[in-house]
Formats: sequence, C-alpha cells, structure tokens
Amino acid sequence: MHDLAIFYEHPAWFTPLFAALDARGVDYVRIGIDGHRFDPAGSLPPGRVVLSRLAMSSFLRSPDHAIYYSHALFAHWRAKGARVINGADALAVDSNKARQLALMAALGLAVPATRVVHRPIDTVPAAAELRFPIVVKANVGGSGAGIMRYETPEELAAAVAENFLPKSIDGVLLVQEYVPAEHGRITRIETLAGKYLYALDISGGGGFDLCPADACLADGKPIEMAQADPAPELIDAAERIARAAGLDVGGIEVMIDARDGSARFYDINALSNFVARPLDVLGWDPHENLVDYLVGEIAKVK
Repeated sequence: MHDLAIFYEHPAWFTPLFAALDARGVDYVRIGIDGHRFDPAGSLPPGRVVLSRLAMSSFLRSPDHAIYYSHALFAHWRAKGARVINGADALAVDSNKARQLALMAALGLAVPATRVVHRPIDTVPAAAELRFPIVVKANVGGSGAGIMRYETPEELAAAVAENFLPKSIDGVLLVQEYVPAEHGRITRIETLAGKYLYALDISGGGGFDLCPADACLADGKPIEMAQADPAPELIDAAERIARAAGLDVGGIEVMIDARDGSARFYDINALSNFVARPLDVLGWDPHENLVDYLVGEIAKVK
C-alpha cells in the first residue's frame, strides 16, 4: 500500500502539488476520478493517507461527476482504516451551501440573509422576506456557477415563469440578499489543519467567479488578487469554521458588507488549489506547507 493517494478530478490543477511531492520523495499514487469503481464489501484504500482533490465545480465539466459517489467512497475508505483528508464529513459540508451557512451562523457569525427552498416556485415567497436585489444560488456550485441576480420581485417572478433560474444538481436553491462587497472585493482565508495559512483579497472576475488558482487564470478570467492581512477576529472565525466543518485544508470566504460594515461569511471551499504565482503574490509557496502536513499525517498512521 502506498503512503499517500491523491484522489483528483481536474487533470491540470494539481501539477504544482505533484511536483512538490516528487521533489520531497513522498511515496504516493495518483488516482483519477474518471472510471473509478470500488467494492463496498472489499476494496482496500489506495493509500494509508488519502487526499481528496474533488472540486464541486466538477459537475460543470461532466454530467458524470463524482460528487455523490465520493460520499460513499470516502466513508468506505475511512472504515477500512485510511486517513482521508477532507473526507466524508468535510465533503458533506463542501457540497451543501445551505449547510455551510447554518454552520457559520451557529458559530455566531454573520452570513447573507438567506432562505432555502427545494422548489423553484418557492423562490418568489422566499424572496418577499428579503431585500432586493437578490441572488438565487445553486446549493451545489463551484467557480461562481449557478448564481443569478434579480433586481425586482417582478423580474424574479418572470424568471420563475420562464424557468430561467439556476439549476442545482441536488434540486435545492438558496434565495439570498445581494451583498454589495466593500471595495468590490472578497477575502479568501486559507486554512491548513484548522489553522490560518494565508489570505487573499480578490476582486474582478466579471461576475461571481473569483477563483485565484492557476487553472482559473489560464481560462482568461480577469481577477485581481493581493496578499491580505485579515483582522484577528476574521482569522479566528475562519479557524473556528474550518474546525467545525471538519475541514483539513480549504478556504473560507468573507466579504465586508458595504451597507453596514459587517463581515459576512458565505462560503466554505474544501478544494484549496492555492494561489497562482505564489512566489509573486505571497513570497512563498503554500504547497510546501501542504506537503509538510501530508508527511506528518503519514507518520501518524505508519
């Protein structure tokens, strides 16, 4: 059995991680998600430690995505003795925006005013309880997908009548007040092992997609990013969120509401692909920290 298995979906996103593992001589195997299968009565884990690199945006690239498949797979591997990083518990949160908001609100943190529905027709009465403009979000999203903005109740009602709403692969929708972000930017706070790693201020993107990774920039999305220095209370909140979500590695996203200055947390993302051009933006490469963490987790189970 290998020390480490990387279970991944996107063929190009993890080249820096693979390079860092190769440079350190870590015994690992790459497990592509496409075509994967397992025997629930057998199938030993592919590594003592398994790192999930499953993107919620995978449904955009293939209708045959593995999001729900992986829930069972990660639980199976854990039952067979593997240490699954960002395993079944983290995936249950990562793949459910409604659950993310409930978790963050339960920690006493501000979130965008939201109503959760399971039928498109119910978005209209739900929105009547909120301030316009509103956005309707897919409960399972990624890369800003599945988000539409509506300026008035009439515009939303027309969209419902014309079936012009986002589609979520689980059928659940979030109706949410649009939060004007101060200075048009959001802050993504990256965590590792429940602790602060670094943060970025991100703006642009031409909409709701503010992915800072290499592959996103390669797609030509004009985002701007800079190293951020979040207030201690924001770092503390992000660390509490990560621990409560069972998130081993991942980003917590927050924006300052321009209407009242409050910090509103709105997203938990278990796929840290890390920042593009890290040496330019941060002055150091967080993949080295991730490899340190992986090596430490391997040592615990050997």
